[in-house]
Amino acid sequence: MHLIIKDNNKFISFYSNSLVGFNNSINQIDKVNKKISASLHCYEEKISCNELLVLKELLLKSNIKLTNIYSSSRESVISAKSLKINGIYSNKNFDEFNPKIEDQIDEKDLTHFGMVRSGDQISSNGNLFIMGDVNPGAQISAKKNIYVWGKLCGVAFAGKNGKDDSTISSLYLNALQLRINETVAIGPKEKPKNNYPEIALLEKGKIVIKPLIINF
Repeated sequence: MHLIIKDNNKFISFYSNSLVGFNNSINQIDKVNKKISASLHCYEEKISCNELLVLKELLLKSNIKLTNIYSSSRESVISAKSLKINGIYSNKNFDEFNPKIEDQIDEKDLTHFGMVRSGDQISSNGNLFIMGDVNPGAQISAKKNIYVWGKLCGVAFAGKNGKDDSTISSLYLNALQLRINETVAIGPKEKPKNNYPEIALLEKGKIVIKPLIINF
């Protein structure tokens, strides 16, 4: 299931197999001065009223209001409405909601917390930050740069805005396919042997992979 937190036009995405899995991530969020909204996409998962109440109160500690729940489970929708949360019955899974989320973002960055599983697609109209692994079969894209704080083993497409200066960075860069603007390359055949992050960028019309050096 996915928890989407919206602050103006900025979205933060969390993924977990259960509501309990969100606890650690939410506890790390600093309390904001103004109340912001969040929505939960739980698809077929059945959520009880008590479980949802724990999540609602945990979010409120950071001044985040849970406003919408999308699910194909009637039990989850009823639990939401009993707590005065807008429960929306839908057979669509989170992947089908992604285009709607992307359309609402105007050149804003997107941060996703958690693993990106096979079949998942995440896109950003600004920079894309993935705090977790990107599994084979997953697709991530951004109009600007991509940063993966974990293993990148899926398909990554940076520079959807048509610029060649976009980059793809990862702690473990072993993508199946890399694309920057119009240039496409198959990922490295061998797994990374070094213990440092790497960056993929365009040089003379080709995608090359180099050690990522950060200057302070």
